[in-house]
Amino acid sequence: MSLKLTTSLSQRLVLTPQLRQRIEMLQMTTLELSDLIQQQLLENPVLEEVPSQEEVREFAEKVLDHLASNDPASSFDDPGGGAGDVDIPVSTNGSGDPDVVASLVSGGESDTVVAGEDSISEDGIGETAVSDEAPRDAFEEIDFGREFQDYLDPGYKTQEIEYKEDAPTFEQFLTRPPSLAEHLEWQLHMSSVEPVVGDAAVAVIGNLDADGRLNATNEEMAVMEKCSEEIVEQARQTVMRLDPVGCGARDVKECLLVQLEVLGESERLAARLIQDHFADLQQHRLPHLSKQIGVDVETLLEELQFIRTLDPYPGRRYSSDEPILISPEIYIEKLDESDDEYIIYFADDGSPRLRVSQQYQQMLSQGVSNETKSFIREKMRSAVDLLRNIEHRRQTIYKVVESIVRRQKDFLDHGVQHIKPMMLKDIAEDIGMHLSTVSRVVNRKYAHTPQGVIELRRFFTEGMMNEDGEEISTRIIKLKIKKLIEEEDSHNPITDDHVVKILAKDGIKLSRRTVAKYRDQMQIPGSRERRAVV
Repeated sequence: MSLKLTTSLSQRLVLTPQLRQRIEMLQMTTLELSDLIQQQLLENPVLEEVPSQEEVREFAEKVLDHLASNDPASSFDDPGGGAGDVDIPVSTNGSGDPDVVASLVSGGESDTVVAGEDSISEDGIGETAVSDEAPRDAFEEIDFGREFQDYLDPGYKTQEIEYKEDAPTFEQFLTRPPSLAEHLEWQLHMSSVEPVVGDAAVAVIGNLDADGRLNATNEEMAVMEKCSEEIVEQARQTVMRLDPVGCGARDVKECLLVQLEVLGESERLAARLIQDHFADLQQHRLPHLSKQIGVDVETLLEELQFIRTLDPYPGRRYSSDEPILISPEIYIEKLDESDDEYIIYFADDGSPRLRVSQQYQQMLSQGVSNETKSFIREKMRSAVDLLRNIEHRRQTIYKVVESIVRRQKDFLDHGVQHIKPMMLKDIAEDIGMHLSTVSRVVNRKYAHTPQGVIELRRFFTEGMMNEDGEEISTRIIKLKIKKLIEEEDSHNPITDDHVVKILAKDGIKLSRRTVAKYRDQMQIPGSRERRAVV
């Protein structure tokens, strides 16, 4: 056998950068897409933002104020109207057509004037024409006192300007809660421990998980810090007694025992139950414990209530997980309550509208270097791909939501009790797209519906057939189980077998194991635990 270099021809699917961007944009949220657009505006000079009507109106007002202040004898002060000409600078939108840059107001009514065209308002206020005057000196437009105030005599600054310049920015007031590691290290540095133990304690704090547990062994920590295992254990004991108490423990039992020790309850019955009978305590086998240790059930219930005041996961209160901002991207509404059809429209998220700058297209026909032309073509191709991918994303989301609305109309009208079983493949077959595409669309996207703000993925649920041949959603079955448990007698809670019999009367046949699985998914304890709580 020998190594050889060989060449072969093969066909394979290769994701182009444009296709990869299209796939990534499908699973982006509104906020992520807005960040991408802002980033592309900074990186690609060919892209430009389309000014809104408010921006055009503000620009027009500034132009008119500027003309009124520089030309007192203009038509604005002429009571007869039409006696003077108004010079308005031309602002093009890149395609060769001028933008609307002024709105002349008279008697509460406004008449739009397009710069570059000789048009007269209905009230005969004035006419517009392109200015033939020589351009003004650029230095006349500079506010030297503001632009160069740092280089002028200090006496030039007024107290108001100095205060504004020296005032702290808003970002300096922003803060965040301390993390678990920062909180523990702050206490450690305030305590009097030996330097060797302190260094090992910092390493212990750095290896804690989100619950405050230490999963590394003393031997592993000793190798990392190049110290003895006794030093690591001493450091761990120190960390466990900091606030929150119990951080650094390796299991729930050790965490609870340390908290009892700090509270001065080490000799209490609760400590004995945790130390020797923790398994029976977790399963709420109180009658068995009562016979085993010779204590009545009422006393065990009191100790159990006290144990529940302890925190088995002390690190979670300093969790760094920030709340997720939910912004609905799709609105599903009815224009009229009497109307039977829903309308679907996208929310105005404030993202800028993009277009390709015509100035760079004009540069391609001018005498620029080949290197410049190559750069412009590359950036223009990237801009066009971005605009196409944004439009493709909107069309794909609309198609998916439209298909969902057709299938879940009863849910939108009457609530969750009328939701129908629906799978991703059903929508994929309906709109003729791949299953993975639909999965990306419904992931982390929310819709504003008559039933509230709902994630698109929540519309999809499995189902089962009842005795009448109708397909019932598993979510409805879970709601039925939850309602039965909420209406039970607290002194005699119903068991899973009893739930199976009640559902069978409604034509829903389930096994006891399935009922227990649904109950666990809803985080509802068993009948024994529910009785023990009472």
